[in-house]
Amino acid sequence: MTVLTQKSQVTIPKKIRELAGLSPGEEIEFEAKGSYIVLRKKGKTIMIEKYRGILGTGKTENIMQELR
Repeated sequence: MTVLTQKSQVTIPKKIRELAGLSPGEEIEFEAKGSYIVLRKKGKTIMIEKYRGILGTGKTENIMQELR
């Protein structure tokens, strides 16, 4: 049984951490699905994904021409 602390923190049981492949310092995500809360290991972000859309929605040729 896990108990919520005064700071709204919980300890994930060792067996669950091992099943999910979680390590200290690793990011996790929570998602509400009906009456359940799903916890999952956060996927790695590909560096280019971080900047998607920064140049707008124009065609690549137009963007390249503007940059030149």
